[in-house]
Amino acid sequence: MQKLKAMKPLETIYWLRLVLGITAALICAGYGIAAGRIAPIDPVGEFSVDYPFFMTSLSMALVIYLISYYIIKPKFLLKVEKPRKLVTTGIGIYFLSWLFLWVLLYTIIGWLLSSG
Repeated sequence: MQKLKAMKPLETIYWLRLVLGITAALICAGYGIAAGRIAPIDPVGEFSVDYPFFMTSLSMALVIYLISYYIIKPKFLLKVEKPRKLVTTGIGIYFLSWLFLWVLLYTIIGWLLSSG
């Protein structure tokens, strides 16, 4: 039987940021439902984008990312070779996972609103 190896600190931060990106998208979609900002999708008409809602969601995602940095910093500062790595590790996967899931949820919720 193989023993499971503990993850390196940067790997842990990477996977944590992936989970946080998914969580941020769920929070943004929940805000969109609560605020009534997600409009039904009109299958015949032109698709319109609510830019203020997108900017609000992006701002929420940025704030969650910054909060994650300040939570991660004291726990991993001495475990990484460069402190800058705490900021940059997982930034791509965070925003890609947030954007992908946010668009997916926005589309599904809009479709459900238009069919219901």
